[in-house]
Amino acid sequence: MHARFVTRRRFLESAVLVVGGSLLAACQSAGPPPATGPASSAATAPPPAATTAPAAQSGAAAAITIGSVMPLTGRYASLAEQVKNGYDLAFADLNKTSKIQLQLKVLDDGSDPTNTVQRLESLSSSDTPLAFLGGAGSDLHAAAAAVADKNKTPYLGIAFALLSVHQRGLKYLFSPFQKSPQLAKSVFDMMDTLSPKPTRVAVFEEKTDWGAELSGMWQQEAKTRGYEVVAVEQYTPGATDYSAPILKAKSGNADTLLALPAPPDGFAIAKQMKELDYMPKLAHMVRAPDGLVWGQNLGKDGDWFVLAPGWHPDVKFPGAKELAQAHQAKYNKPAEVLVGPAYSAVQILFDAVNKVGKPDRDLLRDAIAATDMMTVAGPIKFNPDGTAQAITVMDQWLGGKQVLVWPKDQATQGLDYPAKAWGSR
Repeated sequence: MHARFVTRRRFLESAVLVVGGSLLAACQSAGPPPATGPASSAATAPPPAATTAPAAQSGAAAAITIGSVMPLTGRYASLAEQVKNGYDLAFADLNKTSKIQLQLKVLDDGSDPTNTVQRLESLSSSDTPLAFLGGAGSDLHAAAAAVADKNKTPYLGIAFALLSVHQRGLKYLFSPFQKSPQLAKSVFDMMDTLSPKPTRVAVFEEKTDWGAELSGMWQQEAKTRGYEVVAVEQYTPGATDYSAPILKAKSGNADTLLALPAPPDGFAIAKQMKELDYMPKLAHMVRAPDGLVWGQNLGKDGDWFVLAPGWHPDVKFPGAKELAQAHQAKYNKPAEVLVGPAYSAVQILFDAVNKVGKPDRDLLRDAIAATDMMTVAGPIKFNPDGTAQAITVMDQWLGGKQVLVWPKDQATQGLDYPAKAWGSR
C-alpha cells in the first residue's frame, strides 16, 4: 500500500467550503486508443465487497489506489454498469503507458446516498485514495462530492448533470459532463430546427433536486423561445402509476414531452404512454433510455425516444472508435453511452497524475483544474466551479438501436421527426 499523502496547503480555518481554483493553460493529447484488459467483478450489497482493477504493468512499483463508490445494484445499476466498464477499460489501457500506476477499488452503494457516504468514508480511512471516481446518479454524486471535499480528495464524476452541487463552493469536485443548463439549451436548440416546429410542451418533473432544477430550466427555455408549457406534472421516484401526468399532457395537446426518469420509472412511463395512446411528436427523456436494456425491455415501443447521455460510439473524437471495438471484444455487446464519458474521466485523471509525478492530492487537484485536453468524449476544459466546457450529444432510439442525431457536426443522421404514433409502428 502506498504511503499516506502529505499536502502542502494549510488546513482550512473556516468550515465554509471555497470555490475551486482558477483555470490554468495546459494542453495534453488524449491517451492512446483503448485496448482490452482485466476487469474487476461486480461488488455486492452490504457488507460491501471491494473489487479492484489492477495496474497493467507487472514488476512495476506498487500501484496507487483510486477509490470509487457506485450503484452496482439498485435503481441506477444499469447506468453504473456502463460507467464501470468504461473505467475498467481505461485503467487497463492507460496503465500500459503511464509512468505512475493506478488501481481502482470499487464499493457498491446499492443506489442509496446514505450508503454512498458511508462507503466513501470507509475508503478514505482504509485506503487513503489519491482521488475518487464517481458512480452514476446526481443524488449519489451530490452526497459523495461533499465527503470527498471534506477529506480533501479530488473527485471526478460523470453521469451527473446536477448543477446546484457545484454552487456550494466544493474545491475538489470536477465533472467532465453536461450539466442541466447545457441539457436544457441543447434540446431547445434542436427543437428550433424542426419543421413543423413543435409549440406545446409538457414537463414531467421528478420530485428530486435534479428534477426541480432541470424542470425549471426547461420551462425558462420554453418561455424565452416562445413555446407554450401546457403541463408541469410532478411524480415521486419509484411511482407505479403515471396515468395522471400522461393524461394531462395528452389533454393539453402537448407535442413535446420532457422528462428525466430513472430507468425503472422511464420503462413504466413509456408503457403507460402506449396504454393511454399518447405519443408526442418529440419525446425527450434524460437518463432512462441510456442503457441498451431500454430497447431490450421495450422493443419497438422504445423507438423514437430521444436521450442526452453525453456520448455515442460514433462520435468523431480520437479513440472513440477504438474504445467501441475494445468494449465489444471484452463485453460482447456494443459500447453503451456512458462508457465514453467514464473512459474520458480516467484519461483526465491519468493525465493530471503524470503531470504531478507523485501522490499529492492538492497538486493533483490543481492539475485537474488546469485540464485542457481532447478525450474520447471530446475536448474538456474545466470552469472554476468544477463544471466542464463539454459537448452535449443527443441520440434517438430507432429500429432498436441508439442513433447519433445531435449536434449536426457529429450526427450520423438527422432526427426522425415527428415520432410515429403507437398504432402505425
